[in-house]
Amino acid sequence: MEEDKVKNFIKGLIPYAIIVLVVVFIRTFIVTPGIVNGESMESTLYDGDFVLVNKIGLWFGIDRFDIVVVKYEDDTIIKRVIGLPGETVKYASNVLYIDGKEVETPIEFEVTDDFTMKAGENEYIVLGDNRNVSKDSRVIGPVNRKNIKGKVKLVLFPFKDMGIIK
Repeated sequence: MEEDKVKNFIKGLIPYAIIVLVVVFIRTFIVTPGIVNGESMESTLYDGDFVLVNKIGLWFGIDRFDIVVVKYEDDTIIKRVIGLPGETVKYASNVLYIDGKEVETPIEFEVTDDFTMKAGENEYIVLGDNRNVSKDSRVIGPVNRKNIKGKVKLVLFPFKDMGIIK
């Protein structure tokens, strides 16, 4: 009789264990929630925005102008990819040049002070949209691919901003 109680108890725990494993798998490999901290991505993302970080999207590559979550020291930062591996990024008179060619930017950015930077192999140049207050590649240098933890494409809260990020 005692043995049946133990077996039934263990059988009752199995669905909960499966749920926990599925949640851990999803958060580790597929998506995880995140909260924007600071003003460096305004006017695209705002302090306190609740976003969804897509980890599986990294498997399909990182493109110019993607918004990514970067591990930097003991923190994570959200920035926009401007330069891809091996590229030289130059801003002159608020115009973006990649490897010497002018590139149209589909997003209105804050004024960007002139700079030139080269990304190494497996490195990306990332900038905040609010360039005046952003701690980005101009300060921390290019970021290594292994430090990019996911892409941000969806705002979940506040509800008035809910949706896919353009």
